[in-house]
Amino acid sequence: MPSGDGWFVLNAQDAAWQEREGRWAMLHFRTAQEFEQLGINLFVLAPGEPLGMYHSEQDQEGFLILAGDALLLIEGEERSLHEWDFVHCPPGTEHTIVGGQAGSCVVLGVGAREHQPTTGWHYPVNALALRHNAGVKRETTDMAEAYADLPDRPTAYRAGWLPAGSAQHPPG
Repeated sequence: MPSGDGWFVLNAQDAAWQEREGRWAMLHFRTAQEFEQLGINLFVLAPGEPLGMYHSEQDQEGFLILAGDALLLIEGEERSLHEWDFVHCPPGTEHTIVGGQAGSCVVLGVGAREHQPTTGWHYPVNALALRHNAGVKRETTDMAEAYADLPDRPTAYRAGWLPAGSAQHPPG
């Protein structure tokens, strides 16, 4: 993880990833301190794995499917997503993404951070999200409560997480 406020270049294969068993592998692009204005995450989802709990935020988010297919759960509806589909979620849009059935899916997530991390999330009870193992059983605005049973742990990049043909480079 880079440190300081200056510019940097970081290859995804060299970065510190996180893993949430049964959920995802995630690379949270950041410095030793959070970016103040923008969150940038790279997710690798296995079939049926949700990107996160079904939620809404006070800030906008966008998602680009870089590889594979996925299922978008948004405002109580389902929609298939495919490579290069982009999803825009205005503030207050209830949503999550679930890995498709045809193998792993790579998703780039970008979101504004004006109202976060101290406020801004809402996790509603939603039957569709619960059917996909992506919903809370009790409504909350507390992220820690929503993910209490789903701890994440640091991990290194694993070969195969990113699609074949991804840039390979020497370490360092």
